[in-house]
Amino acid sequence: MKSTGEIFYSIPEKNTVSWTALISGYAQNGMGRHALDLFTEMIKSSIEPDQYTCSSCFYACACTISLHYGMHLHSHLIIAGIRPIAVVVSSLIDMYSKCGSLDVAKRVFDGTHKNHVVLWNTLMSAFAHHGCGRQALKIFADMVRLGLRPDSVTFLAHLNGCSKSGLVQEGLALFGSMRADYEIVPDQEHYACLIDLLGRSGCFDEMMNELKEMPFKPEDCVWNALIGICRIHGNVELRRIVMRHLIEVDPRSPAAYLLLSFIYAALGRWECANEVRDLMSSRHIEMDQAFSRVEIDRKLQLDTERGRESRDTTSVLELLADGSTL
Repeated sequence: MKSTGEIFYSIPEKNTVSWTALISGYAQNGMGRHALDLFTEMIKSSIEPDQYTCSSCFYACACTISLHYGMHLHSHLIIAGIRPIAVVVSSLIDMYSKCGSLDVAKRVFDGTHKNHVVLWNTLMSAFAHHGCGRQALKIFADMVRLGLRPDSVTFLAHLNGCSKSGLVQEGLALFGSMRADYEIVPDQEHYACLIDLLGRSGCFDEMMNELKEMPFKPEDCVWNALIGICRIHGNVELRRIVMRHLIEVDPRSPAAYLLLSFIYAALGRWECANEVRDLMSSRHIEMDQAFSRVEIDRKLQLDTERGRESRDTTSVLELLADGSTL
């Protein structure tokens, strides 16, 4: 994004499109604060934003939990008499939901034309995000009753809601309905939600069966779901099984080392857990950066914690094979 910014500032006459492109780029690349700062700069430069600019800003507000900024921008749209297009409404619903104002998100949805599947998907995702699985199922039923056809994203939102709400049978029925009723082929993310659904509910045998029967090699989203299950339940044997699968699929997977570290920690072997993380660091494999954000007195506070790095298959297998340490 640095070079993109340099190109932008080298443009002698910037218009709404060029400003929006950079704002969107910042927002989509996890640089929400930069996006909002640039929007403020755009307004000060007397450049009028369009609806796509606003959509990108709402997305940035959602990512940075900047509720007051988002509300201010929303009020600007209302005062200006602008009737937002579907993509803007979707961004608004998402922003209010992720900032903790689910009731406002629902009011925004209720005040729009409900003929776009994307709006229904966003609302369902909002309720799923807050663990309101049964409400999400009702929204799904309302959508189908109006004659709208659910898509891949619809089922992803529902499976996520069922997982967070412990609705195992409902989630399994939805997963089966994808192909049987709507001819939608489940992808990696759908399987990740299914794994999460079964694992959270303690259905480990069913979870491992689904993992083995997947029609493709599991990718990061599936492994991340499995790691989450291992952390929730603290099941050491499950962690060992999952880690073996990880190593078979990707010998340099940071997740495998992280799981091994969890296993040692669960057994109270903190020295071994630290050795695994040191091993990760020496082999220069980084975990994704973790961060949290909170809006305090209308100012965004960002807290980051850099993950450590990962290693070699042989070392991990040697540690696994050492029955005296596990």
